[in-house]
Amino acid sequence: MFEYELQQIRSAELIREAQNYRLANEAQRGHRAARRTDARRSAHNDTEGQAHSHRPRRHRFARVA
Repeated sequence: MFEYELQQIRSAELIREAQNYRLANEAQRGHRAARRTDARRSAHNDTEGQAHSHRPRRHRFARVA
């Protein structure tokens, strides 16, 4: 009987952990979506374009012969 109660407690604990994990992932997805929409909105309203890109113009090292 004692093992059964321990199993029930562990099962409930795992269910709570899974629910918290799903909730955290959902919040993270919402945050990413909000960031993307803000970026699109700011890029759409930008009349002069971006001053620079994050990519370097040249490769950092020379090509190997």
